[in-house]
Amino acid sequence: MSYTQIEICANSFQSAQNAQLAGANRMELCTELSVGGLTPSHGLIEKVVSELTIPTHVLIRPRSGNFTYSEEEFDVMLHDIAFCKKLGCAGIVSGFLTSENKIYFEKTKQLIAASEEMDFTFHRAFDWVENPIEEFQKLIDLRVNRLLSSGQKPRAIEGILLLKKLQNLSKGKLEIMPGGGINLENALKFKEAGFKSIHFSATTKKQTLQQKPKVSMHSKTFFEEGIVSTSNIETIQKIKELLT
Repeated sequence: MSYTQIEICANSFQSAQNAQLAGANRMELCTELSVGGLTPSHGLIEKVVSELTIPTHVLIRPRSGNFTYSEEEFDVMLHDIAFCKKLGCAGIVSGFLTSENKIYFEKTKQLIAASEEMDFTFHRAFDWVENPIEEFQKLIDLRVNRLLSSGQKPRAIEGILLLKKLQNLSKGKLEIMPGGGINLENALKFKEAGFKSIHFSATTKKQTLQQKPKVSMHSKTFFEEGIVSTSNIETIQKIKELLT
């Protein structure tokens, strides 16, 4: 049976370094795993690419909440891709959906064009689409290199039937890479199913505070699925008026 490659979802320089030391084949560099991952800082990308040799694929996702972006956010995504290309990153991980949760063909096509010379992985935004078979054809037409998906389930092992179906439909035109809840207990099942690579974080948690802080820096309201937070013009103006 062929060897299944490992892609590590690395959320820091230490995670990226550990992925290399452990012998992973490549990594997806991101931050904020708690919201599904966001684009890492330029400083982190540059440090990883300049100091490590593991192939680095960078997540391009400007914010959490959904996968439908404004023109300004799309422009940020293109600038981030250009930065990654300039540094010589191995790949880009991204995607764009319409407000109806369908793959936005033209916007994704532009992202792929901007990623020229780098691999392009369409990320788990795919797990939100209504008709996965119909939408999958768009990815084939777009000629993405691979699809990262949990098979539209919280954990890839639960969505393995859809993942295998997509793999059969792809006919080798693009790679299906399972990701989401993959661990020591279930990793072998994906090799046995014939997947070329799997995606996981292998995260361990370490408490860095000796005691709970008096003032928490976490806000539960910002972690609600689908919530997009922006600064409000009227609120800013009203407070400014109070202070002048």
